[in-house]
Amino acid sequence: MGVKMDELQDVSQVIIKTPSKDIVIETPTVTLVTVQGQIMYQIVGGEASEKQPAAAGQSVSAISPPETDVLLVVQQTGKTADEARKALADSGGDLARAILLLKGQA
Repeated sequence: MGVKMDELQDVSQVIIKTPSKDIVIETPTVTLVTVQGQIMYQIVGGEASEKQPAAAGQSVSAISPPETDVLLVVQQTGKTADEARKALADSGGDLARAILLLKGQA
């Protein structure tokens, strides 16, 4: 009946973007299903989380991190607030990664 299924290999993340949120699915199983020329993606499993999308026209690094995050990075690394902001922007807001970047461990 013209049905073909293929599992996509080595998928590490799927992101579904909506106007109000981004749904991020880590390590899912993704199957490509083709039925009479129509392509469908089936996503199964994985750990899902929701994030606020970046404002239109802005990259994640262009968004200012919360001051509480900046202060935490400063306290943990002894670096300046500007260095902490840059590390948070470079790490996409990931606190642990920003701290490791400033400590030279990432």
